[in-house]
Amino acid sequence: MKSPTPGAPRPPGLVEALVPVAALIVLVALSYLLFGDAGAKGPNQVALTVAAMIAALMATRRGWTMAELTDAAAASVASGIGAIFILFAVGALIGSWALSGTLLAMVYYGLALLDPGSFYVTSAALCAVISLAIGSSWTVVGTVGVGLMGISANMGLDPTISAAAIISGAYFGDTTSPLSDSANLAAASAGSALYDHLRATLPISLGALVATLVVFWLLGTPGAADTGEKLAAIAAIAPTSPLIFLPLAVVILLALLRLPPFTTIFAGAITACLLAVALSPGRVLAFAAAPDLPAPLALLKGAWLALASGYVSSSGNAAIDAIASRGGMESMLPTIWLVMSAFAFGGIVEKTGVLEKIVAPIAGLARSTVSLVAGLVAAVFASNVVTADQYLSIVLPGRMFRPEFEKRGLSPLVLSRSVGAAATPTSALVPWNSCGAYMAATLGVATVAYAPFAVFGIASPLIAIVVAALAARTGKTRSR
Repeated sequence: MKSPTPGAPRPPGLVEALVPVAALIVLVALSYLLFGDAGAKGPNQVALTVAAMIAALMATRRGWTMAELTDAAAASVASGIGAIFILFAVGALIGSWALSGTLLAMVYYGLALLDPGSFYVTSAALCAVISLAIGSSWTVVGTVGVGLMGISANMGLDPTISAAAIISGAYFGDTTSPLSDSANLAAASAGSALYDHLRATLPISLGALVATLVVFWLLGTPGAADTGEKLAAIAAIAPTSPLIFLPLAVVILLALLRLPPFTTIFAGAITACLLAVALSPGRVLAFAAAPDLPAPLALLKGAWLALASGYVSSSGNAAIDAIASRGGMESMLPTIWLVMSAFAFGGIVEKTGVLEKIVAPIAGLARSTVSLVAGLVAAVFASNVVTADQYLSIVLPGRMFRPEFEKRGLSPLVLSRSVGAAATPTSALVPWNSCGAYMAATLGVATVAYAPFAVFGIASPLIAIVVAALAARTGKTRSR
């Protein structure tokens, strides 16, 4: 074995690798014990920062300099800039849709058309279809998902289960759509052709979707909601013309055209602002509260304020005001703080080889194809916990397990479908992962609350192991 270069940093020992990870888990658990759901507004960020400092201190014992570790943390945060800007765009979109009445219109038609007894299963199915078409769980949750949460609240349904149903459906497309960036990355990390990967992944994702629909159908509570008064109240204060859905149509169209997510979502926000000015100028002027300004400038101020700080409804109806008062880029700042802290921690542990040290024994201990896939699934979830990023959780385990899969003569599709089925759906189950933080901030339900009901994210990696076991028995896991 080649000896390390004199003066070069040395790989961490197993104990040194486990210390920062254990510190992170203990600190976040303590944060939840002390602060509950409010931990995401600051305490969790402190926990991640302290864990990053512990990781850095452990790394200096192995020859890393603080300058190198600082650069690694900064580079990791920089890699998350795309996610941060998407969060800003979603905040702007929610504020502008609240201003224009698009959110209230979604609630209006949802109350009129959806049955409370089948709401959960219908929401999961609707989000699955849209996500399959556009390939982005974040876009689905940030648009249709927000509206569905408003409908759920007005039907008196459990917001935790509603959020889990929305997220479960949204991740179906992320694993099976050719437009999904995570699906493309999973195929590339294992050396599989995209459409071969999608065909191999489809049975897993369909199985997880069926389990999702069955569970949410069983969780539904038959009964009619008293919606007549609420429908009349919404119609009295906000436009309910089908034209009000133009911002949603713009988002879906631009997503289908494969424009970047930030551009797609922010275009939907700008469209909503223009629509608000055109259809409800009085609403915009009242929100701007600028009687001394000329009308055009007051309208601009109202739209601008909704994008930046969110809309505050003052209709006098407490239930409606609670739905319509939300959004703004400012509302996403605690989540962005969480994402930046998590990426800094992930950058240090990835740079110093902590993840490799933890994952390497898993591949070595696997004696069969099934145990190897199970080990891969465990490594992928550990990556989501440690690196706080679904893309790293696709690339790193895929890269680390690929030689072992090749040595055993296994098809690259076994690797790609297992990574794809585990990495993307489970990313939403980790509170400090960029996906878990995004879902919680957008839907207003803590990750730890909805995670036990996020059936797709739980079922998908388990079904991947079952599929590997069945394929191993028939000899369909080998390269050809």
